[in-house]
Amino acid sequence: MRKISFWLFILAFAAFTTGVARAQDAATQQQIDQINGRIQDLIDAQAAQGKRLATLEKSVSDLQDKLNQPAANSGTGADDLNKLAEQVKELAKKQQDDNDLVLKELEKLGKTGGGTASHKLPAAVVPAPTDSSTTANTGEKQNGFWQPVGSGDTISAIAMAYQDKGIKVTVEQILAANPGLNPGKLKVGQKIWIPKP
Repeated sequence: MRKISFWLFILAFAAFTTGVARAQDAATQQQIDQINGRIQDLIDAQAAQGKRLATLEKSVSDLQDKLNQPAANSGTGADDLNKLAEQVKELAKKQQDDNDLVLKELEKLGKTGGGTASHKLPAAVVPAPTDSSTTANTGEKQNGFWQPVGSGDTISAIAMAYQDKGIKVTVEQILAANPGLNPGKLKVGQKIWIPKP
């Protein structure tokens, strides 16, 4: 009886070991299949990148060939630049013509009394003392007015407003009488000296 039990035990153990080995073989085979799949994916990706590299090499080669061609192409590039320069000149001329037209229209409006608010003198013009006032840049005494800057005022608009009132002053004269004045950074309420010629 002991011998039969012993043989049954050995048979059971062998069957168990064979089952475990088969399970391990199946798991191992599954892992091998997964690894083979990944290797195949990498091989496919490498082939695709090889094709991309070949395409890029061909493009670079074509560009090098174009750069190494004789100066025939450089003539068309120079022609293109000349055409572009002509177009820029035309645009600049049109812009200047437009600026001249706008200035003429503004002058017409100023003469007819229909000027914009920026061309009219504000009520707060402060005349200088009747004898004279000292200018900041030369130290000379001269007649003129202190003009507070209003909202939207520019030096040219202030000059035009004074010209409309019969005081012939230019933008250059105003800038010369106010050294350090930045025409692009006028502040509302800032006083500007307007020299009276």
